Amino acid sequence: MSHELILILDFGSQYTQLIARRIRELKVYCEIVPFYYGLEQILERRPKGIIFSGGPNSVYEGDAPKVEESFYFSVKVPILGICYGMQLLARDLGGEVAPSDKREYGHAEIKVLDSSSRIFSGLPQELRVWMSHGDHVVKLPNGFQATSTSGEIVTSIENEKKKIYGVQFHPEVSHTPLGQEILRNFLFDICGCKGDWTTGSFVEEEIEKIRQMIAEDESVVCALSGGVDSTVAAVLVHKAVGDRQVCIFVNNGLLRYKEFETTLRFYEEKLHLNVVGVDASEEFYEALKGVEDPERKRKIIGHKFIEIFEREARKIKNARWLVQGTLYPDVIESVSLRGASVTIKTHHNVGGLPEKMNLKLIEPFRELFKDEVRRIGKELGIPEEILKRHPFPGPGLAVRILGEVTPEKVKLLQKVDKIFIEELKKSGLYDSVWQAFAVLLPIQSVGVMGDFRTYDRVVALRAVSSIDGMTADWAKLPHDFLQKVSSRIISEVKGVNRVVYDISSKPPSTIEWE
Repeated sequence: MSHELILILDFGSQYTQLIARRIRELKVYCEIVPFYYGLEQILERRPKGIIFSGGPNSVYEGDAPKVEESFYFSVKVPILGICYGMQLLARDLGGEVAPSDKREYGHAEIKVLDSSSRIFSGLPQELRVWMSHGDHVVKLPNGFQATSTSGEIVTSIENEKKKIYGVQFHPEVSHTPLGQEILRNFLFDICGCKGDWTTGSFVEEEIEKIRQMIAEDESVVCALSGGVDSTVAAVLVHKAVGDRQVCIFVNNGLLRYKEFETTLRFYEEKLHLNVVGVDASEEFYEALKGVEDPERKRKIIGHKFIEIFEREARKIKNARWLVQGTLYPDVIESVSLRGASVTIKTHHNVGGLPEKMNLKLIEPFRELFKDEVRRIGKELGIPEEILKRHPFPGPGLAVRILGEVTPEKVKLLQKVDKIFIEELKKSGLYDSVWQAFAVLLPIQSVGVMGDFRTYDRVVALRAVSSIDGMTADWAKLPHDFLQKVSSRIISEVKGVNRVVYDISSKPPSTIEWE
């Protein structure tokens, strides 16, 4: 790697990848590595700086994650500790950390005590920040000074001579308005970075990496879903190996209205990919028969996908690799990849994979966010009609049908979803929301149509605004618009007599209902 490098040691925070994202936005290459990453490896990588992430533990717990004892004596580059990372620095270097009387979570005002502090260079004396902690530093290590406080709580510390800094708040989240400037100060003023990493360089390096991974006599199978992520991954790999990549686009019977036919044609005619369409809808319906638990549905669909890919791959000479468009939010919500982050739900790209596969994985976007993948897609020349598509879950409509999945329910939900998306596009609202969809609820309600009493299904509409899918707010769509959509659905979709709108944010809710 010819780029300057920042290493982020992950101690299990859900926000760790946001740190990486903010750094990449500043055109500095960074990697997330586990907190137990070998000291020798770190020194070999020659990073320009190191960041300790936050984490859910308390540093005084016996099994709390920590770095090697010789870390601080061996590493001679600047270090920034965030939240848990600051507490760890303080405790390891001779300070004390204790539990607070009450957990501090949410917005807080801090006062900068030292205007000469390089971490706060160019920033106002009073800052609004985002806190998420239950412990705080009560005694500073020798040689350190407090550079900001919130009331009596120390919110940042530093040892300028050793270039070790800590902040109790989270500069990486959007709720800390000037957090990007704090990271900028650390990267450029303190670490001496220049900012030499771009989307274009990522594309070039990934293409070269893939070429080196795949032998000339090997073929690649790409798992196409029809969405942004897998499409961009397919085009990227196609740049590396050409038609040695065979894309398999499966109709699982859980796609949107007529999506299989139109997307398959798009892949063939506009992107010129080597693609095979497989109609396996009956297999998926049979596997899902009688299943209501959302986790079981996800895992069944994940296993069925891989089973079909492996079956189709056996028809392809020398197929050795499987390409997937897995993103970091998929990973962090499914498994504890690098730290102690909590499992929220299983994504089909990750948790549904069998332990023993016949194909090796290529996941070029495993540590990227959706907006970054869209920028890569633009760099690769992919049309906006694909890049601006709303995210669609791997298990498809199966996780938007609460309860058992049947072909009849799928057809009904496809019609409802089609109307919602059509009206969003007609009204010019489609691009203003991150994601919009309909959910079929497992209940029925009484209604009146004409002179007759009805007892039909209820659907929920969901639309959210977000930047990266990690957090989201419900979209404040105009009432007249919602009224029009509701009227169309009830009038045109037989079997639905009630429409509700979801006004929950993430957190505490997730974007999808299952």
